[in-house]
Amino acid sequence: MGLTYNVVPGELPLAQRVWAASCHAPTGFTSAVKSSPMLSFARYDGRTAMYVRGPETRATRMTCPEGWEFFGVELRPGAHLPLFPPSGLADRADARPPALPGGRVLLDGREWEMPSEHNVDVFLDRLARAGLLVFDPFVEEIRHGGRPRGMSERTAQLRFRRAVGISRRKLVAIERAKRAARLLAAGGSPADVAAAGGYYDQPQLSRAMRWATGHTPGELRSGDIPFLAF
Repeated sequence: MGLTYNVVPGELPLAQRVWAASCHAPTGFTSAVKSSPMLSFARYDGRTAMYVRGPETRATRMTCPEGWEFFGVELRPGAHLPLFPPSGLADRADARPPALPGGRVLLDGREWEMPSEHNVDVFLDRLARAGLLVFDPFVEEIRHGGRPRGMSERTAQLRFRRAVGISRRKLVAIERAKRAARLLAAGGSPADVAAAGGYYDQPQLSRAMRWATGHTPGELRSGDIPFLAF
């Protein structure tokens, strides 16, 4: 496989993980569903571009071009850039802030130094202090079926969608499907994974895996898939 992928160690307050990838040869792969916004960076020929992405509600087939490097920050549900509302970025409707000479990017009329995967924590902290990266504290409560006191169900759901980009129901479905896909990839049987994941039966699990990963449970379990971007 011409693609190298790894998760960068460390914990960030508003991020779930930081990942990095490089492509030594053109490589096709499937990007699985994702439940939260992401900041993604692409490097090629000495230039870096920044992309702000929303949730992905279906699996997408992609190609990694030779010689390119990528890294990304998967944000916690509820963390987002108000300049780029997540609901308008879903399913690869990416926003691309203008790149400037000298490895800088223009955000909110100001120049910012492009980060690397090793110092992106500083970049996120600066964005947060400038009010360009915010976190809605009620999202976690709504995510787990609660509702802030004094807030109607409709208001709670609208607030959740505004901060996350998708409905709570869709987020729950995505996270359940990803857990099931990882269990299958670890060798779990479809019957056991369907039961553990709360699916009615194996056919429902199969439909969920095709939607979420682009692969069948058997393909996920076989270990023959070169790379699947969770």
